[in-house]
Amino acid sequence: MATPDFIRALRASAGHQLLWLPGVTAIVLDDEGRVLLNRRSDTLRWSVIGGIPDPGEQPAACAVREVEEETGVRCAVERVVLVQALDPVTYGNGDICQYMDITFRCRALGGEARVNDDESLDVGWFAVDALPDLDEFGRFRIKQAMADAPTWFDPTGTG
Repeated sequence: MATPDFIRALRASAGHQLLWLPGVTAIVLDDEGRVLLNRRSDTLRWSVIGGIPDPGEQPAACAVREVEEETGVRCAVERVVLVQALDPVTYGNGDICQYMDITFRCRALGGEARVNDDESLDVGWFAVDALPDLDEFGRFRIKQAMADAPTWFDPTGTG
C-alpha cells in the first residue's frame, strides 16, 4: 500500500520503530457471490482490498474509498466482519507497523474491476471456491464475510 503523507511525517521523527496504526479491509461481493481481489504491486500476491484511514476518516468510509481507488469498483458497506490486532509487519525499508484491522463486508454497486492505481498489478472477481493463492488470514476474512454467524480466527492454531 502507498504510504500516506501523515505516516511519512511520523516516520521523519519516529524512524523505523513500531507504529501502531488503524487499518481496514473490504471483502467486496458482487451479485454472483464472487469476491473482488487485487494482486499487490509490493508483494506480487493476490489479496483482499485494504488500506489505512486518513486522520479523522471513518473506517467504513475508508473501506469504500480504498476499494474505488484500487479497483474502480464502487461499493457499500453492509457490516463489520472482524476486528483484530494483526502481527507486526516489517517492510523492505525497515519500517515496522502493527495494524488494528477492521474488516467489512461490502456489496458492489457498480464500476468495472480494473487496475486503478499503482498499488495493484491485477484486479479481478473470483468465485469463493476458486480463489487464487491467498494467505490464511485473507481466506478466513472471506469465509467470515460469507458466514451468518460469528467465528473466531486463532492465528496460533491452538484453540
